[in-house]
Amino acid sequence: MDVELIAITRYLRGEGTAEELLEHAGRICYQSESRGEPGRFIQARVAEGHESIIEHASASFEISGISRACSHQLVRHRLASYSQESQRYVDMAEPEWALPPDVRASEGAMAVWEALSNEVKGAYRALRELGMRKEDARFVLPNAAATRIIVTMNFRELLHFFRIRISGPAQWEIREVGVRMLELIYPHAPGVFGDFREQMREGRPEFFRGIAPGD
Repeated sequence: MDVELIAITRYLRGEGTAEELLEHAGRICYQSESRGEPGRFIQARVAEGHESIIEHASASFEISGISRACSHQLVRHRLASYSQESQRYVDMAEPEWALPPDVRASEGAMAVWEALSNEVKGAYRALRELGMRKEDARFVLPNAAATRIIVTMNFRELLHFFRIRISGPAQWEIREVGVRMLELIYPHAPGVFGDFREQMREGRPEFFRGIAPGD
């Protein structure tokens, strides 16, 4: 799995940071003047529940090496934009797999997996040789097929994503995606994500809200 922060909102005034933009948006609401500490201002507003101001900044991540099972969970977050590697157009005769650690750690489980993997690849190639299009041959591929996806979320949706997906009930793979995304975005907006990151590191379950969608 690889997660990379590839873009983030910049503010065209001052130093051009995302947090300066968010502070400006927040101070418009209160008609107050900046005190030169945007992170502290934003942190206070988020703590109060005034999260609409953090919708004005967004970040884009490139995520690769995750399973289709994981990406199905990711795209359930609707306030986001996605561009995903297409199995309709990409040849999957030699697919990469994203397997659970428990499977990789078990010799018996890996033997079962290798047998299935060889069967899947053989079936895919056979269908292609029979003239089937990639979009039809892909129906034999399992959820373990690795994929690549670009995701863009505003900061408010990111905060919601972290609350839902970096939690005990969340599936291990998307939890790891969430943790990596959080560690990447935190240095750019500690006023938005700092409290959450601290709570996560302290392992305080009451900070996680809601139940992750089941898929």
